[in-house]
Amino acid sequence: MKLAFILLLLTQNITQRGFVESRATFYPQTTPNDSARFVGEMLLRDEVFYKPRKDFQFSGGIDLRTDTHHQVERTFHFSTFYFLDRELQRPLFSIRRLSAEYHRGGFNIEVGKQFVRWGRADILNPTDRFAPRDLLTIVDPEFLGITAIRATYERGANSIDAVWVPRFTPSRIPLVGQRWLPVPAGVILAPMQPQFPNGSQSGIRWSHVGFVEFSGAYYQGFSDIPAPDLSYTKLWMAGGDAAVPFRWLTVKAEAGYFNYSGSRADDYVLYVIQLERQSGEWFFVGGYAGEIRTQRGTQVVNFNPDRGISKSILGRAGYTIDANRSVAVETAVHQNGNGLWTKFEYSQAYGQHWRLTCTVSLFRGEPLDFLGQYRRNSNGLIAVKYNF
Repeated sequence: MKLAFILLLLTQNITQRGFVESRATFYPQTTPNDSARFVGEMLLRDEVFYKPRKDFQFSGGIDLRTDTHHQVERTFHFSTFYFLDRELQRPLFSIRRLSAEYHRGGFNIEVGKQFVRWGRADILNPTDRFAPRDLLTIVDPEFLGITAIRATYERGANSIDAVWVPRFTPSRIPLVGQRWLPVPAGVILAPMQPQFPNGSQSGIRWSHVGFVEFSGAYYQGFSDIPAPDLSYTKLWMAGGDAAVPFRWLTVKAEAGYFNYSGSRADDYVLYVIQLERQSGEWFFVGGYAGEIRTQRGTQVVNFNPDRGISKSILGRAGYTIDANRSVAVETAVHQNGNGLWTKFEYSQAYGQHWRLTCTVSLFRGEPLDFLGQYRRNSNGLIAVKYNF
């Protein structure tokens, strides 16, 4: 009886959420290095939150996935359990998050594998330096957790967010031999092993909320995107963001200055200015992402999605048809007209648990343009998700 009472108390402090999702992606065209036209994927995600006290919480989550295109590993690696997240492929099983969080007054500290997001813009976030991504398919990247200590203090309208990361987590880049790493016909790239850096990452962000919201941020560590030789360059970034609401729309801006060690990589400023408006069931976001290069490096080629969509007009719009159905469109068009990406999406819920999502992604442009190089990767996707 006593044991049953204890178990009842424990379960009252536990919340859980998760889903199972199946995806089917269809490519009308093949590429010189990838003849597949269909990719099937399956993902099971489960997250649990345990709050033994009002000021203390444990968070944990796992991912279990597979696919038909070997973007996911076929074997379980024990290192994955220790949060390495350095596999070239997606792991078959991974710890998505595992952290402990303490909160008291305006002070909050979280230790463990977690998600840290900075920035205020919706289209591009130059200051978001603690958010590595899964970029195997470039479009709609998923963020990866980092093992960190994060302390936040809020007082009135101001807050300070300090982050320390003892070990580096990179973004996952497209795989050799697949369509999202485009190479000219007849060229064969040999797989290379990344050269992961030693050392920690740290950063601090001060933020003010009010009628006008703004913040300043500083980061030092490494670029999460590798150089052509798969090494990771030391980097420091200083930047900030702001949001100003007006009667008819809200203006948001965000910018960051990127300074890399050595002379191989460019130093530059990335910025985005956007307008957004909500009107009834419609929402609109539109703006411009720009780049100012302050120092030219010696590297000729570098894979960097953020710089890849700079110097572009960006937009997103959506309409809620009813409580269960919605449509949306998102686009990026380079100002010189050499690259275009547009995505159309329709989503419909069935009951409390099921959701169907259909998307069409269109790429057009010149072979040497970041977006244009994926011109044979236009695709259609059908996703079925069951939430539990």
